[in-house]
Amino acid sequence: MSAVAPRGMRRTAFGAAGLVAFIALWKAAGSFGWTTPGTMPDPFLVPAAIRDEIASGRLLPAVGSSLVHYIWGLALGSVLGIAVGLATATLPRLDAAHAWLARILRPIPPLAWVVFAIAWFKVSHAGAAFVISIGVFWVNYFATYAAVRNVDPRYHELARAFGQGAYFKRHRTVTLPAASPGILSGLRTGVGQAWMTLIAAELLGVPGMGQEMNAAAGVGAYEAVVVYMLAISVVYTLSDALFSLIEGRLLAWRPS
Repeated sequence: MSAVAPRGMRRTAFGAAGLVAFIALWKAAGSFGWTTPGTMPDPFLVPAAIRDEIASGRLLPAVGSSLVHYIWGLALGSVLGIAVGLATATLPRLDAAHAWLARILRPIPPLAWVVFAIAWFKVSHAGAAFVISIGVFWVNYFATYAAVRNVDPRYHELARAFGQGAYFKRHRTVTLPAASPGILSGLRTGVGQAWMTLIAAELLGVPGMGQEMNAAAGVGAYEAVVVYMLAISVVYTLSDALFSLIEGRLLAWRPS
C-alpha cells in the first residue's frame, strides 16, 4: 500500500503539471500572436464565459437537445451494428453476400450522408440521429464481427454435445457470452464516435451544442466556443464512466 500511494500521487502531480503547461502554452499562443489576432480565446476568460452561458439559459438546453439525438443515434447504430455483425459472422452465405456491400459503404464518412439526412428528415433530431447511427453502426459491426469470429470453435462443439445445437440457442448461450468483451469494447468506442459525429451534424442547424458553437464562432465569441467544447468533454467523461461501470458488472465473471 505504501508504494501504491506515492505512485498515485506522482501520477496526479504529472497530470496537473501537464494541464498547467497546456494552459500556459495556450495563453502564450494568444499573447505572442502565434495565431491570427482575435481568434485565440483567452483561457483566463473561460470561467466567466461558463457563467455567462449558464446565466443566458443557452448551455443546459443545448446539452439536453444534443443528448436527444445522441441517445437515439447511439442506440440505433449500436443495436443494428451488433445484430448485423453477429448475423454475418455466423451465417457464411450472408457474410459472402454482405462482403462487397460493406467494402463499398464503409469508407463513406457519416457526414457524407448529411445531404440525404436533410432531404429525408429535414433539419431535425431524426436527421442528426440518422447521421450519428451510421458512424456508430460500423464501429459496432466490425467489433462484433471480429469478436464472434474469434470465439473458440470448441465451445460450439460442446454446445452441440449438450443439446444446444439450435442456431438461436447456441449463439444466445455460447457465442454472445464468449464474444461479450469484444462487443462491449465496440460499444464503448461507439460512445465516443457518436459525439464526434454529433457535433459535426449539428453545425448544419440541428439544435444543440454544435449549433451554439457555430453561432458563437460567427460573432467571434471564441471563449463561448471553448465552453461548449468543455461541456462535450464533461458529458462524454460521465457517459464513458457510466459505461465502464456497467461493463465491469457485466464482465464480472472474467478472472482479474
